Amino acid sequence: MTSWIFQMTVMVLSTFISSSHGKRDKVLYCSACKAILDELNYSISQVDPKKTINVGSFRLNPDGTITDKKVPFARSETHLSELLDGVCNSMSDYALYVDPDTQHKQYRRFAPRSSGSSEDFPDFKNFQFDGPEASNNLKFACETLVEELEDDIISLLGQDEENVQEELCYRVSDYCEENSQPNDEL
Repeated sequence: MTSWIFQMTVMVLSTFISSSHGKRDKVLYCSACKAILDELNYSISQVDPKKTINVGSFRLNPDGTITDKKVPFARSETHLSELLDGVCNSMSDYALYVDPDTQHKQYRRFAPRSSGSSEDFPDFKNFQFDGPEASNNLKFACETLVEELEDDIISLLGQDEENVQEELCYRVSDYCEENSQPNDEL
């Protein structure tokens, strides 16, 4: 009797878990994936390319030497982990954008990255500002994706791959669909 109850409990829980994952908003999670990579790539580009970090074992070899190597700091696992810890804080700079021609929806960055930036402001008439709930939803989606895909994000960005966004958002996470304009700028 107890084994039957246990089996039924496991079956019901697995049904709820699989159905809760299936109900995720594809636009929200696809945009969050793209925004994560956009923010990380920007942060990586702001690091001095000459800056390096020692990685490897700091143990002494039998001959008294230490085997370590220097790698570029910007794409080191240490730096990427630090960036991932704070990447979702910038999701309040994004809002839902509706393309006027195709009616394609996605979250895009509307705020300039720095106060001294000469970057043009986007045309706000196509953005939908739905209050703090929308940015909270995007931040939650961001945090969920970072938690789920942290290892994949670090390995892809650490290798300096060409199509990180396509690989992570379209293949690994499967939140973005191939027919939804993959080359859109955030």
